Amino acid sequence: MTTLFKNIKELIQVRDKQIDFVSGAAMKILPTIKNAFLVVENGLISDYGKMYECPNSEFDMIVDATGKMILPSWCDSHTHIVYAGNREGEFVDRINGLSYEDIANNGGGILNSAKKLQETSEDDLYNQSKTRLEEVMQLGTGAVEIKSGYGLTADAELKMLRVIKRLKENYPIEIKATFLGAHAVPLNYKNNKRGYLQMLIDDVMPIIASENLAEYVDIFCETGYFSVEDTALILEAGKKLGLIPKIHVNQFTAIGGVQVGVKYKALSVDHLEEMRDEDIEALKNTKTMPVALPSCSYFLSIPYTPARKMIDAGLPLALATDYNPGSTPSGNMNFVISTACIKMKMTPEEALNAATVNGAYAMGLGKQVGSITKGKLANIILTKPINSYGFIPYSFGNHQIEKVYLKGLEIK
Repeated sequence: MTTLFKNIKELIQVRDKQIDFVSGAAMKILPTIKNAFLVVENGLISDYGKMYECPNSEFDMIVDATGKMILPSWCDSHTHIVYAGNREGEFVDRINGLSYEDIANNGGGILNSAKKLQETSEDDLYNQSKTRLEEVMQLGTGAVEIKSGYGLTADAELKMLRVIKRLKENYPIEIKATFLGAHAVPLNYKNNKRGYLQMLIDDVMPIIASENLAEYVDIFCETGYFSVEDTALILEAGKKLGLIPKIHVNQFTAIGGVQVGVKYKALSVDHLEEMRDEDIEALKNTKTMPVALPSCSYFLSIPYTPARKMIDAGLPLALATDYNPGSTPSGNMNFVISTACIKMKMTPEEALNAATVNGAYAMGLGKQVGSITKGKLANIILTKPINSYGFIPYSFGNHQIEKVYLKGLEIK
């Protein structure tokens, strides 16, 4: 199957050579080709260039992209879309003055979601989750990381990971799985946090490794949840089983979690709404990707990740949705990109780099997706007719997507 996209107004995020990620001042550079063509063959990008170089070969399908742009599909490296039910009652509680921490202390929050999930069958959980997955694919996401963490029992955590595995088998989108059993301390371990962590290490993680249910291990390193010492314990245990570290860190308080992430060579450290100078320094010249989740800040009315300060200090940054029932009930990467520009003062170039090539790196998919590069998957967005790519973040509340193609095939 060969497809030619011709008369592309602008082909965006063109990288002739494979790169890991872009950092600092380089994030302002977004390589493009105007008046371009793109050839897709058997689901992969096989050729591209200026229209005057367009091949005259026979193609199975030709798409005229006059007035439209093509860019890589969004790479959402932080989601929790496998969950049961919703938490709109807590949304009202927050409007009435309760904080995220107040709700959690009253038995809501993550524990509320865990109770619902434990009572939900695997098939029902799969059917709820696939609806969300299909929704984000239509919104331009072509690669997604999905975490467990709303089970908080051995059986429920494994159920979540098996649902993620089924989604991976049944959909063309690229999916990575992360084990986040250390998301909160369940009620039956309320006074025995170490016992809960040991249960995850002894009873759950060996099954995850033997069944290949996850690539990554994660923990919520935060005051009132898990300490730096707890984080080191989980990351160490995960690494012994081949699980690559990631961390939820610096969402409400900065307690040294960034530093432990760097020590254990975490692929990413995510949230980072509270960043001290020493946290920024710790990330310099490392392979750990900082990930910002601006729609979480929007929904909870908490500070935004200080993107301007971090990028100006030379760091890379990725953007992701944090799609979950409690703090970000949206998987819309288009809104994330707009919010990053509007509230975090990222330029459109920086935001698009953060949502594609850097997001791909943050979930270990940099060689498959994230840029227009020969040999990568043809996971691409065809925009509506627009003046410039700056219109994508400018038109917040809308999206400028006409069609999404995953592995070269249009998503209906």
